[in-house]
Order: sequence, then C-alpha cells, then structure tokens
Amino acid sequence: MTPVPRAPDYIAGLISLRGQIVTAIDLRRRLGMEERVPPIAPMSVILNTQDGPISLLVDDIGDVLQVPAHSFEPPPENLAISIARYIQGVHKLPGTLLTVLDADLITGHTGGEP
Repeated sequence: MTPVPRAPDYIAGLISLRGQIVTAIDLRRRLGMEERVPPIAPMSVILNTQDGPISLLVDDIGDVLQVPAHSFEPPPENLAISIARYIQGVHKLPGTLLTVLDADLITGHTGGEP
C-alpha cells in the first residue's frame, strides 16, 4: 500500500492489481467507524467503476448471494446520518440483514466527497 499525500483520510493508499494502479478506500473510515484493531487485517473487494477498478478494504468477506427483489426495504430511519447516506437499503435474510451500499457514493463518483 502506497500512501497518497493530502488525500482524504478514507483513502488508504494505492495498490497494484495485476499491474494496474488501484485506489484503496478504507470502508471503516469512509463510514466513520472505529479503526480496525489487530489481529484483524483488511481484505480487498474490487469494484469496477466507470473510472476503473477501486478497492474497498473490508473486515470480512462472506458468500455471494442472490436476493429476491421483494426482500428489499429502505434503510432503517434510526441510522446515523453519516452512515445512512451511503446505504441504499437492506434485504431481510434469515437471522440477519444484508446492507446494500451505494457504490457511487462510497467511491465518491456521484454526490459523494471528492
């Protein structure tokens, strides 16, 4: 990870992905959450955007799921505004909620911070 001077704090740095330079966004910082503590090491989820790939640094990666459209609901109203702005909605799953993030806002492509 190569740091980027004067970048917003949620930009963790630049990484090389198969020879291509990719910006890494720390999702914890972007959502205003507490810093990751050892031994948790971030994992990279790659998003293909209109400007090329972006890496989201996350704590854990689960299964790939196909969810029915009818299970989609708006985000809960009691979320902190700092987080709610990035959430499109949730899917109710057995025993949990699957949160759907707005990738454009997270990566700063539309309406997000530069």
